[in-house]
Amino acid sequence: MAEFTMELSDEQKEVRDWLHGFAADVIRPAAAEWDEREETPWPVIQEAAKVGIYSLDFYAQQFFDPTGLGIPMAMEELFWGDAGIALSIVGTGLAAVGVLANGTEEQIGTWIPQMYGDVNDVKVAAFCSSEPDAGSDVASMRTRAVYDEAKDEWVLNGTKTWATNGGIASVHVVVAVVDPELGSKGHASFIVPPDTPGLSQGQKFKKHGIRASHTAEVVLEDVRVPGPCLLGGKEKLDERLARARERAKSGGERLKNAAMATFEASRPAVGAMAVGTARAAYEEALEYAKTRTQFGRPIIDNQGVAFQLADMRTQIDAARLLVWRASWMATTGKKFESAEGSMSKLFASETAKKVTAQAIQILGGNGFTREYPVERMHRDAAIYTIFEGTSEIQRLVIARTLSGLPIR
Repeated sequence: MAEFTMELSDEQKEVRDWLHGFAADVIRPAAAEWDEREETPWPVIQEAAKVGIYSLDFYAQQFFDPTGLGIPMAMEELFWGDAGIALSIVGTGLAAVGVLANGTEEQIGTWIPQMYGDVNDVKVAAFCSSEPDAGSDVASMRTRAVYDEAKDEWVLNGTKTWATNGGIASVHVVVAVVDPELGSKGHASFIVPPDTPGLSQGQKFKKHGIRASHTAEVVLEDVRVPGPCLLGGKEKLDERLARARERAKSGGERLKNAAMATFEASRPAVGAMAVGTARAAYEEALEYAKTRTQFGRPIIDNQGVAFQLADMRTQIDAARLLVWRASWMATTGKKFESAEGSMSKLFASETAKKVTAQAIQILGGNGFTREYPVERMHRDAAIYTIFEGTSEIQRLVIARTLSGLPIR
């Protein structure tokens, strides 16, 4: 039997330290500026590309780490630097995961490199699933894809919202309804190539946090994409739809749709992002508590502050362990019998919100100002309990998995 260990390998430690150095030296010094500008930090993304962090090769290496810890380790370190900038660096990964989860080998080889561009001309990609009336309720999706058999093209119409890199992306991955009668089982994912007519950026959102990450609506008006841009191909889609119709008639097991498959694959990674933000806020609060004096002694000598820090560190470590477990299970093919992936995202997200709020409390008035980064970290942490499945949805998934009820 293999020896159980939670010790990172020398190679993993080297990658972790390299990422930490980039986060400390490049991301953190730029964080406040790009948060205020509320713009995509292209210079930082290009620096990440120059050193090899923003690249398909880097994420592939982390993705195929046999322990499953490559991706969560990378996410934690980058988001320790700054959540908004880090999301601009890793946001393309969600679209890439969508292609990896549903695409053919040819589609993977063709489109993922185009999502990143190269060192001299960096690109970004966008995954477009949510809609104004269809966030957690993916069955309410209205964007339609109709097949034009004569031209072997799909025609897409609809509006997507909350799309990271939406409108500024080189490649958009769009989830659309191909069979309305099947609800969420009648969805498919499509590649929209660069400069495709009919795709435009709608409203760009001015956000509470992660402001260095571009978030916008994507409007699709008679967008025509070639048949091969259907992820997985039409033959596979037709087979899947036929099975879904049969199962619907017989009341059988529910099938996962393309968007849900992408979210399931990325939830532990989101948990790791939350751990990184929480850890950054905790470290700021710890250092402040050790140096800030009141009544003639450092405030960490006060039990009220010390116990908060103890709880913060305990919750962060627990969140990381849940994320690592879920990531290891996914990599080694273990079945999520208790929705361990959702557990990791839920706990880490809630921890980030709580820890960043406690950090502000420990810093007092200073923590409420933009002179200290915990204010920004607290704003950033708010997104983790919302995107890629709200905390309420995570609890629903966990509860239904435990009870054996279907997850719609």
